[in-house]
Amino acid sequence: MADAVLITSVIDNAYLSNSGAQAGNRMKNCSDELEEYCPSSGVFQSAAATGKESILNRKRPFVGRCCHVCSPLSRDKLFNTSIPSQGLRNVIYINETHTRYRGWLARRLCYVLFIQERDVHRDMFPRNVIENVLNSTRVQKAIVETVTDRMPVETLAQPEPKAVNKVKRKARGILQQMVANISPAVIRLTGWVLLKLFNGFFWSIQIHKGQLEMVKKAAAEQNVPLIFLPVHKSHIDYLLLTFILFCHNIKAPHIAAGNNLNIPIFSTLIRKLGGFFIRRKLDIGADGRKDILYRSVLRVYIEELLRQRQFMEIFVEGTRSRSGKPYMAMTGLLSIVVDSLCENIVTDVMIIPVGISYDRIIEGNYNSEQLGKPKKKESLWGVAQGVFRMLRKNFGCVRVDFGQPFSVREYIDTQRNRPLPATLSLEENLLPTIITERPGLNHIEQDLTPVVISRDLFDEQYRRQLISNVAKHALFTASRCSAVMSTHIVACLLLYRHREGVHLSKLVEDFFCMKEVVLARDFDLGFSGNSEDVVMHALHLLGDCVNVRSSRRNSEFFIAPTTTIPALFELNFYSNGIFQVFLTEAILASSLCAVLRENISGPGKMDPTVSQERLVRTAADLCHLLSNEVIVGLPCQAIYQVFNDAVSKFIQYGILLVAEEDLSPSPTEETWANKYPDGLSWRSDEEDDSDYGEEQRDRYLKVSQSPDHQAFITFLQRLLGPLLEAYFSAAVYIQSFRLPVEETEYISKFHKYLLSRTEMKIAVFGESATFCLAKSAVKTLKDLGVFKARKSGSTVLELSNIFLPLINRQKLLEYIHNFTVL
Repeated sequence: MADAVLITSVIDNAYLSNSGAQAGNRMKNCSDELEEYCPSSGVFQSAAATGKESILNRKRPFVGRCCHVCSPLSRDKLFNTSIPSQGLRNVIYINETHTRYRGWLARRLCYVLFIQERDVHRDMFPRNVIENVLNSTRVQKAIVETVTDRMPVETLAQPEPKAVNKVKRKARGILQQMVANISPAVIRLTGWVLLKLFNGFFWSIQIHKGQLEMVKKAAAEQNVPLIFLPVHKSHIDYLLLTFILFCHNIKAPHIAAGNNLNIPIFSTLIRKLGGFFIRRKLDIGADGRKDILYRSVLRVYIEELLRQRQFMEIFVEGTRSRSGKPYMAMTGLLSIVVDSLCENIVTDVMIIPVGISYDRIIEGNYNSEQLGKPKKKESLWGVAQGVFRMLRKNFGCVRVDFGQPFSVREYIDTQRNRPLPATLSLEENLLPTIITERPGLNHIEQDLTPVVISRDLFDEQYRRQLISNVAKHALFTASRCSAVMSTHIVACLLLYRHREGVHLSKLVEDFFCMKEVVLARDFDLGFSGNSEDVVMHALHLLGDCVNVRSSRRNSEFFIAPTTTIPALFELNFYSNGIFQVFLTEAILASSLCAVLRENISGPGKMDPTVSQERLVRTAADLCHLLSNEVIVGLPCQAIYQVFNDAVSKFIQYGILLVAEEDLSPSPTEETWANKYPDGLSWRSDEEDDSDYGEEQRDRYLKVSQSPDHQAFITFLQRLLGPLLEAYFSAAVYIQSFRLPVEETEYISKFHKYLLSRTEMKIAVFGESATFCLAKSAVKTLKDLGVFKARKSGSTVLELSNIFLPLINRQKLLEYIHNFTVL
């Protein structure tokens, strides 16, 4: 380990010095830049969309509309023009006007009266679930299969009744540990308790009344199960959604919860509120073998809930996000929902993406796990400690956004009429570009691109990709409709704009302009009020993560981020709340940096022009490289068109200038319209002026030399800085790879290496050392074909034949380095 650190530190230092010369010491001289160039507001004013109204005059964007390409009927069914103007409501602000009564006594008892008037009764929820599940054909077949698997071969023809009864008892035990047992009385009591508690430690819980109206219409009129797919950031997510639906007389959903929460007393409460418990790994039993019985029981249980038109809440990320960014979607439970639809168990299912944003999560942070420590096991004592800790603090505001419900049946029918490109691996997409410097399969001609021919839902490849697309569609919509909170903006500005510190007046000025930029990109804000008051509120919530001290100049406060590792991790978590707003532009800015570096032919010699075709291709490659961490668009969008639109916006902002246009067709690439006909037919929710139907010829661009534009490009590059630095460090670390090693051990050692870089002040972005990024970087190397994994009890990593030669590992290092700001 010591030798590895020594070798990689030498490589680090070599690349740091070279990159410092090439990039003009951007980060090293950050404080000088801030002192010499201080018109902070200009950076974000230059990025605001041309022609957009100012924040004081424009309305908030209405977020969460479903895709008009994949679900056009759903888009028009529940929506009307009055919905966006209905405005916000604070769910936990309850007074006598929310009840049928008036007067002094009604004011004193308004919480009790409000809860009592909510419409929740036993007939809303399922009956005879356990017997219906155990008597189903699928479970009975699984019981027989389980018995025969355990019996000697010579007795297979006649299973013993005792063995069958034993497995039946096991199936009943599995189901009893799993099922929810919703109690209207417990829901009412918990609603009253939560109303009191939420008013104690949240300032407000805001929802959009128009969004809730669409959900209520879907619940009342469609007569089909509703599946809520929220982003998952905190344990309070479970209670929050049920509480909001209860307050609006919408039936409580059945919530899929991990069996780590199946703890005494607490598990009973969760079941009474609609929670049902599932294993983290569905296919593996206690003996390590495939558990047919458990999977069959779970599948039939969900089918029974859908058959009785119950609502469900599924967290497709699988666990809470420790990074502040959404995890990649998992399709386990969602596949059962789609299969139930395909098998005509239900006529239709409607999916509702849900975005949830917190000023501050009740957990505070996930620093312990990000530092590599084992996750603490949930316990009743831990729950009690958490409640008492919450009562002593205020966690600011919460915003919950409900996406527009869309029909899964309609989505499936629409996909059958569209070509479905086969999913290419990261190795197929990117490895040729890195090793041979030639385009990978994602750049080959359209007629050679693999396409899933089958439209039969019983075809496994088509079915898997269709379900994956549904999950990605919902998760991207939920992420995009999540509001940006004040702590997100302040943390982002302190880390990636004013890392060396800033005076309060400039921070407030940048904060105000950042709000306008966020709204101009059709993301909503989860706060309102005077900018200075909001900034002070955010600084208070960020607590020890920021240093606030008085400066000599007019006794103004000077704000700087705390540089300890835990503080950087926490700031990065909240900063990632705004990550999706600038993601596409950040990838484009980093790709622009890479292309310009490749244009350097010698000392002081650089071609200042950039081919748009080449820039978009480079951005698509970087997007593939980061595919384990980011999603830039819906599955129905062509990635090239996403970045082509981003280039057009950069030209609109004045960041890129058109130098010349190539009037002849490109010798290496077809025109956009011919090459990506399906991608070019996609239109965003907000109509723009792009001419998708006409031929688009390559053109050459120049980067604006305006200080504001240069500063904004640097800001965008820094947003990707921690992610790219972690990947760059992974490429450095494999230079000293020798013998096969267990994957968990390798991740642990690599994470310690990242932490050591931060402690020794080698890392430019200390927040690049999180355990999440360490795991993501190693997974990316596996997907890229750098490692080949073999199972021998545990997963063992060894270098693939392609990367055994040191020169290919060096090519990977140089490829990633081109994108980094080091």
